[in-house]
Amino acid sequence: MYAHDTQLRVRYGETDQMGYLYYGNYAQYYEVGRVETIRSLGLSYKELEEVHGIWLPVVNMDMRFVRPAFYDDLLTVHTEIRELPDEYITFHTEIFNERRKLLNAGRVKLCFFDAATKKVVPAPELLLSQLRAYFE
Repeated sequence: MYAHDTQLRVRYGETDQMGYLYYGNYAQYYEVGRVETIRSLGLSYKELEEVHGIWLPVVNMDMRFVRPAFYDDLLTVHTEIRELPDEYITFHTEIFNERRKLLNAGRVKLCFFDAATKKVVPAPELLLSQLRAYFE
């Protein structure tokens, strides 16, 4: 398993009229967690797209809301890759507040998609080579 933590602060514009983090913004926080997890492996989404022609479209996402986040809360987005990717990669995400209370949890499944052929392809070796040591 590979895990990475990213911290985000809830901005005023991300809250609803009750001062809660708007529910639609959790998906964006999941994305930040995914992007930074890939970056922590020495890769970037931009490199995967522009250099290697691999896109990562979301094919499934589910989440559960446990308790709210509020304006100016410092959150930890904990992202895990629990299985070595094949044609798909699943990111498991938990969002915690500063008191380490769970606010939200879920998972996002993406496929590796070749931009030129418009087909699902196996995970690129450059990603697998960075992850294998965590799954041995």
